[in-house]
Amino acid sequence: MHPNAAFRSDADPLAFVAAHGFAHIFGATPDGPRVAHAPVLVTPAGTLMFHLARGNALAQHLDGLTALISVGGPGHYVSPNWYGEPANNVPTWNYQAVEVEGPVRALDMGELEALLNLATATFEPRVGENWTMAKMERPRAEAMMRAITGYELTPAAIRTTLKASQNRSDADAAGVIAALERLGETAGAATIRKARP
Repeated sequence: MHPNAAFRSDADPLAFVAAHGFAHIFGATPDGPRVAHAPVLVTPAGTLMFHLARGNALAQHLDGLTALISVGGPGHYVSPNWYGEPANNVPTWNYQAVEVEGPVRALDMGELEALLNLATATFEPRVGENWTMAKMERPRAEAMMRAITGYELTPAAIRTTLKASQNRSDADAAGVIAALERLGETAGAATIRKARP
């Protein structure tokens, strides 16, 4: 996470994770560090759940491991030309990210099926669909579940970054906002406006 305290966010980090729903999951293995890429769900208890293919290089090591889940949101390049004094500045990147670190446990088959049902109940409405596990023939569903492992991470530490030009003058921030709006990056411009004190 960015070391500048100006880039901390008061927003609920787990709400950010839930809204974005896709993560990089990092862990140390005997073969070196590995990362998996998977959808992640936030449970009502505040834990994070996800599943991986059993053949994933990280999957066989996760149970009992302390892992790091990183979720990134939209971001954008910032040109020094957008500031009042371009010659005295350097390029940067505005972005938002949340890291959640904690111990991981493997789920049993019943918990895995509950996770998959939660996943479809969460993500299907986002794309205007209504698919459920019940639409699969049961033997096929069971075979597919045997090919994956579900996991739950209990947060021990949560770190955030919301880098949205908070360390810039009002004039410089206005220049970045105007440039982003010219480029059609209205969400980035809105994020800067919202982050300003």
